[in-house]
Amino acid sequence: MGNRRVKIMTDTNSGITVAEGQNRGIAVIPMPVIIDGQDYLEGVSITYEALFEAMTQGKQVHSSQPAIGEVTERWEEYLKEYDEVVYLPMSSGLSGSCGTAMCAAQEYDDRVQVVDNHRISVSLMESVFDAQHLAEEGLSALEIKQRLEKNAYDASIYITVNSLEYLKRSGRVTPAAAMVATVMNLKPVLTIQGEKLDAFAKTRGMKMAEKKMIEALAADLEGRFAGVPKEKLQLATAGTFRQKEDAERWRASVADAFPGYYVYYYPLSCSIASHVGVDSQEIGVIVKDR
Repeated sequence: MGNRRVKIMTDTNSGITVAEGQNRGIAVIPMPVIIDGQDYLEGVSITYEALFEAMTQGKQVHSSQPAIGEVTERWEEYLKEYDEVVYLPMSSGLSGSCGTAMCAAQEYDDRVQVVDNHRISVSLMESVFDAQHLAEEGLSALEIKQRLEKNAYDASIYITVNSLEYLKRSGRVTPAAAMVATVMNLKPVLTIQGEKLDAFAKTRGMKMAEKKMIEALAADLEGRFAGVPKEKLQLATAGTFRQKEDAERWRASVADAFPGYYVYYYPLSCSIASHVGVDSQEIGVIVKDR
């Protein structure tokens, strides 16, 4: 088993860019983004800056699934060099791409294992890093899949959107609810404690939303994850900030709230940004399996 070679593969919804994936030896599929009917690929033909500019200009922005033909072509390419492939797409509860990949993987005689551990963004990123570690430890693709899915719910994410406009466009909130929230300056705090995005709280203004997210994370650390050693817990921040100093301010404020923890920041993917809009922010805690 120690000589088994397993290739780890994900998409940019993990927050891992194509370039970073290449540096880490991880295959990363760029997620498609559609702006006013024109297709782009994240990190290949569109940048964060260009996407945010399009959104602030009010252009129609949508996300899409990666073409399954491109995904399977990658599998076939890697299987020439590797014994097996582990593919970690975004949660099946948020996109149909996971189910599509699972169906396609049935044609590869168990050499391709598609993981559905109900994660996205920084929690998916940590799963990818766990998968790479487990592959280096000599686990098979099936063993990696089983391990990650067993630990699927060992993570929490909280996110606040600055505007409900793009959630309204995607049908996740009604136009009436979006209008009331805008008039009253209500900022919803949403959570992913598993496969779906759920409402967690409503606050008045972004400062109160930040406070609520930090309080929620503190409650998770004191409750759900109380028995987990600190070195196994990863705290993370993410967002769709247009200004780098705003991203650093958010990261630093979370780090100040949780002394003794390392806290990093990653931009949310273009695909996620197309649903949550600009200047959204996220906080998360993930139990690492490494």
